[in-house]
Amino acid sequence: MNLQMNEPLPGFDRPVEVLRACHRRLRGCLETLERLHAHVPEHGADAEAQAAAQRLLKYFHASAPHHHADEDEDLFPRLRSLGDQPDCHPQLPDWLDRLTAEHETLENGWSRLEPDLLDIAEGRDAPLEGAAEWIEQYRRHLSLEDEAVLPLAEHLLDADQCRAIGEAMARRRDLDPESHD
Repeated sequence: MNLQMNEPLPGFDRPVEVLRACHRRLRGCLETLERLHAHVPEHGADAEAQAAAQRLLKYFHASAPHHHADEDEDLFPRLRSLGDQPDCHPQLPDWLDRLTAEHETLENGWSRLEPDLLDIAEGRDAPLEGAAEWIEQYRRHLSLEDEAVLPLAEHLLDADQCRAIGEAMARRRDLDPESHD
């Protein structure tokens, strides 16, 4: 149940690429959770399960909240402001509304899974109820972002807008905007 969270992030001067890298990490987390969900009924909260649960908890406590804020507070508002451009997809406002609402739903789903992950991390068996549905919902969410919204962002945002988004993302993490970690 390996979880690769050490992929270096691009610089914050390329915020869309940072978001794509975060999505790859999130997909890795979802794969780990999926394997953990299958592992625990057969093997219990053994050392492998404990380590996987600890990695998932670490990632979702440290990185995921920043990621949703990056989108909801910086990327999505800038894209909304560009909605009247002729090369903007007419469904973009609806997609952004949907994705913003899904962030809250996904965070609520995480809140339901977190106690079970805490138990597993401590060596106690837990059912991870709702994990399969949450994983599938998160994958659909990431697909819309990766296949529709981020390509539009790359096309619509100019260098100044990207710089402003990247600087806000770096500040949220208490990092230098020139940082690549």
